[in-house]
Amino acid sequence: MIDYYPALEPGKYYHIFNHAAGKLNLFASDKNYHYFLEKYALHLNERVNTYAYCLLPNHFHFLIQIKETPNDVDKQLYIKSTSKKFSNLFSAYSQAFNKQQNSFGNLFMKRFKRKQITDEEYFKEVVFYIHRNPVHHGLVKQPDDWKYSSWHSLISTKPTRILRDEVIQRFDTIENFTTWHQQQSNEKSALEMEFL
Repeated sequence: MIDYYPALEPGKYYHIFNHAAGKLNLFASDKNYHYFLEKYALHLNERVNTYAYCLLPNHFHFLIQIKETPNDVDKQLYIKSTSKKFSNLFSAYSQAFNKQQNSFGNLFMKRFKRKQITDEEYFKEVVFYIHRNPVHHGLVKQPDDWKYSSWHSLISTKPTRILRDEVIQRFDTIENFTTWHQQQSNEKSALEMEFL
């Protein structure tokens, strides 16, 4: 049985995902997507390393690693406060989005899901799954057609907060990274049956 709510332990890798409540959308415009990423950076950059992400109209995915506990901080307190930082992100974004849309109520599902990534092969599968998600949902034909993911940051040389080098190293080269995605796209990904 999959545990979708494990504690976010320092040093460990996780696939983080959440969905809009009901039939709502999380993003109504290009500005909403960018604003969410700004809030993500504000609330979480000091606490997590980010390797991949994808924002879709009604849900999102991130592949992260929780940074190590500072020497002067209690580990259990650090774990609790990390989850709280995610909650603060969702709350801050929801308030701004609801104000913009003249709406109210919960925008996100109350508990965000997370699945621990336990080995290198699974890490690569999650990177693939995240970038292919817009294709899976019929929004685009190829991962590079979707604007709101880490795909373009990973294959470019422009400055990015994504840990590009650490991702690409797992695939050896950028060429292998793109080829691997193309090859995997021709096969049925088991992850597609497991997540949203």
